[in-house]
Amino acid sequence: MKKIITCLQYDSFIGQVDTNFTNMEHLIKKTLQGHPNTDILVLPETWNTGFYPSPQLAQAADPDGKRTQALMGQLAAEFQVNIVAGSVSTLRDNKVYNTLYVFNRQGSVIANFDKIHGFSPAHEQEFYTGGQSIPLFKLDELSCSAAICYDLRFPELIRKEALQGIDILFLPAQWPSKRLHHWRTLTMARAIENQCFVCAVNAVGAIKHTPLAGHSLVIDPWGEILLEMDDKVGSASVVIDTSILDPIRQKINVFKDRRPDIY
Repeated sequence: MKKIITCLQYDSFIGQVDTNFTNMEHLIKKTLQGHPNTDILVLPETWNTGFYPSPQLAQAADPDGKRTQALMGQLAAEFQVNIVAGSVSTLRDNKVYNTLYVFNRQGSVIANFDKIHGFSPAHEQEFYTGGQSIPLFKLDELSCSAAICYDLRFPELIRKEALQGIDILFLPAQWPSKRLHHWRTLTMARAIENQCFVCAVNAVGAIKHTPLAGHSLVIDPWGEILLEMDDKVGSASVVIDTSILDPIRQKINVFKDRRPDIY
C-alpha cells in the first residue's frame, strides 16, 4: 500500500493564539493546494500556543479543543485528507493538556492523545497534565499510533505501541537545534527497533532564545531516511510503501524472538 505523507513545519508565536490559528489555516490551505494528492498531513507540537509552560498557559489553551477540532475538521473534509493535527495546548476540567487530534477524510475526530512525559528541564510537568493512555487508530487502511516530542526518549512506550501491530508512528515535536543529533538518532532507532515507519514533524523558529531544529523526518523500518526537511517554515511530501513491512519483519523477527518472560 502506497500513501503520500506531507509534513508541515511551522514557527509558532508564543501565546499568540489567534495569529497561530490564522497562519496555520493559511499554511494548510497553501500546502494542500500545492500537494493535492496528499493522503496524510502532519503538523508539529503545540502550534496553537507555542511551547509555553507558564502560569499564563491556561488562558491561552483551547477549551476542550473545540477551536482546533472545528478548524481541522473543516479543512480535512474540504480537502478530503487525513490530518494528524500535531498537538495543541488544551484546557479540560481546569487542567492543561498537550493534546494530539487525528481527523479522517470526512473531518471526524478518530483519535486523541495527551502527551505522557513532561519535559522536566522546561518544567513542562508543572503546567501540563500528563496523558494516561496510548492512541491506536486507522488512517485509510494504515494502522497508526503516536507520541509527542519528549515521549520519543522512552522506548518502552513506543514498543508498547508497536506491539499492537502499527505500520507508522507519528511524532509531532518542538525539538531544539542543539539536540538535532539526538532527534535524528532516536527517530531512526525507534523505526529500526520497532520495524515501522516513523513520521516526525518538528517546529521551527525559536522558544525564547532556543532555536528549534526543524528537520522533520520520514524514516522507513530499515532506518533509511525517506524525507528530511530544512529548518524553515514549509512543507514537503514523500511516498511510503507499506508492502515492505512484512518482508522486513519476517527476515528479522524481533517480535517473535522477544523474551518478555525475562524482561
